Amino acid sequence: MSTIFSKIAAGEIPSYRIAADERHYAFLDINPVAPGHVLVIPRIEDDYIFNLSDDDYSALTLFAKRVAKAIEQAVPCKRVGVAVIGLEVPHTHIHLIPINSESDMDFHNKTQLPAEEMEAIAKAISSKYDELYPGN
Repeated sequence: MSTIFSKIAAGEIPSYRIAADERHYAFLDINPVAPGHVLVIPRIEDDYIFNLSDDDYSALTLFAKRVAKAIEQAVPCKRVGVAVIGLEVPHTHIHLIPINSESDMDFHNKTQLPAEEMEAIAKAISSKYDELYPGN
């Protein structure tokens, strides 16, 4: 069974790509909590983050950290909040959300942004990622 996230990572479904490597894919959430809300996934399909092997878990966390560093430089915020909920799509994913207060992590306040804004945000974060981690 191929999840929607696997199809996104494979390029079968369009996304606002942020970063990718052979094991991971990061892209903008199409219904963000805040501008710059990124989802980070492993390319392997598993429904629950704590089912990942130690190596896969560690690699996913490190990849998410790198994406978060790029978000911090591209999107004005005090921090990048991290959430792993995992109920809405049966594929492990980490939410990275630019925040200025704890209340910014309200998943009941999702929004939609115009395509041009999503493209600009994705380009800004992706460019910072490439600057910080050339060749990755």
